Amino acid sequence: MSDNGLKVKDIAMNGLLIALAMILSYVETLIPVFAAVPGMKIGLTNIVVLVALYVLGPRKAFTVNMVRIILVAFTFGNMFAMLYSAAGGILSFVVMWALYKSGKFGPVGVSAAGGVAHNAGQIIVACLVLDTGYVFYYLPVLCISGIVAGILIGIIGGETVKRLPSRATEGE
Repeated sequence: MSDNGLKVKDIAMNGLLIALAMILSYVETLIPVFAAVPGMKIGLTNIVVLVALYVLGPRKAFTVNMVRIILVAFTFGNMFAMLYSAAGGILSFVVMWALYKSGKFGPVGVSAAGGVAHNAGQIIVACLVLDTGYVFYYLPVLCISGIVAGILIGIIGGETVKRLPSRATEGE
């Protein structure tokens, strides 16, 4: 395949994954908020990021993640939503990439750690925005919810990766 063909394939795959992440983000807005853990989301869009990490590699997965964060914030949220989502998304991705790169963790472990890191990133931003450290008292609850949601997302993402016929692109 020519370089031009590979670029077209990459653009198409990235567009497809970003669109899928946006759809999952919308679906997640339809799921009622858990009263026991205010602000908790399952993180359905992280299925796409996890699959992209395993199938496309870290560089493309990070691109999909960042474009998704920006587009979802403009579509369904606001600048504060983008700030919280970016902090959680970037920290989560860094942790997921490090564990993935180590080769010692599968998709479930990578995803669970990413869920905890995402919540930690959002708590850090909340601490800065609200100018109080009291929000850190909420972190243990969010860690538990991040682990549970991360395991669920990891199972779904891992099974998705297993069922894909081959790597979508090569070279990363």
